[in-house]
Amino acid sequence: MSDQSQREQLNSELLECASDLIGRIVRQGEQLAQKLGIPAPFMKALHVMDCPMAMKELGKRMHCDPSFVTLVADMLEKRGLARREAHPADRRIKNLVLTEDGLGLKRRVETEIAARMPWNRGLNDDERAQLLALIRKMLSVEADPDATSDAASGSTGTDAMDALPGLGDMIAASLQGHAPHASPDRPPAHTGEVSAP
Repeated sequence: MSDQSQREQLNSELLECASDLIGRIVRQGEQLAQKLGIPAPFMKALHVMDCPMAMKELGKRMHCDPSFVTLVADMLEKRGLARREAHPADRRIKNLVLTEDGLGLKRRVETEIAARMPWNRGLNDDERAQLLALIRKMLSVEADPDATSDAASGSTGTDAMDALPGLGDMIAASLQGHAPHASPDRPPAHTGEVSAP
């Protein structure tokens, strides 16, 4: 088998395995949302809220339109998981603040997500650290507009990524064995309606 054929075969297997892994992670998230009796967007909102947050900022972090953020905020508030407060510097801005129940659910979601991830059941600490480094390296290359030239030159791109975003952040924290810190993420925008179970 030629080097080109081997490379194509390896790329095909990597794509298949990555798709399977992503599918498993998504299914685990959906199962957890169902177990907790909450819509999946709640988990995302809880994850990204690490402090009182303006609705506009929450929308940026969730990568969704303002009407969807309002819907999620209304549902969180209705369930006693969050409340709206005036921003201390500008009363026209409303912050969304997690309640004690919201903080408790956030901790539970992040703990359970971490426990369900395959690397916590199948990899030792050294392997998890290696996986995290490889994921960060891949994401830093993707984030770099000159990714092609960096890849060709053998650049590792380790300075370009401080933290994995969104689900990636949860993955990184899980690989490191602790609850993740919120950061912006990049899933597709949510525009559909969410109904509480």
